[in-house]
Parts: sequence; structure tokens; C-alpha cells
Amino acid sequence: MLHLQGDLQSVFDTLYELGVIEPVLGMDWKPSLEEISGGSPKLMRAIRIVNSCGADRFMLRSELSKLDRRSLEILAMEVAREYAEFQTRPELH
Repeated sequence: MLHLQGDLQSVFDTLYELGVIEPVLGMDWKPSLEEISGGSPKLMRAIRIVNSCGADRFMLRSELSKLDRRSLEILAMEVAREYAEFQTRPELH
């Protein structure tokens, strides 16, 4: 499975600007998380787009705005999942 590369905050901010975050917060995530764990083609496409944009936020917004709403919702959930996973990692010294 692909993982998001780069700045998760930039991806989150872009999704917020596109109006995706607030509706996703009120959704039942279970079906989407099952889809994600099954290797969602929509998510894989979205991750490839995010990773190809690098640090270029203008390009990121432009490319993400071309995706359908479901792809953006699944991407938002993946950003949250990866961020939570990052926050629960033990610190390495």
C-alpha cells in the first residue's frame, strides 16, 4: 500500500480549503476504512497525486480539485489515519 509522503498538514489544509474536512467529521468512517484497508483504487490514485505534487501547494490544490468527492473523502480519512499513526509512534532517540 502506498503512503502519503511529505507534509500531512499541507494535505489536510488543502482538503479543508476544498470543503472536505467538515463533512467527513460527521460521517460513519467504518465503510470507508474497510475500503481503505482493502486497497481502494480511489485512494491509491489520490495518494499518487499528492506524492507527485511534492511541496507545491498550488499544484496540490489544482490536482485534488479534479478528483471526485468520494476520493477526497477517503483521502481525508487516510490523512487522519496516518497522522494518528505518526502521533502514536514511540520517539526514537
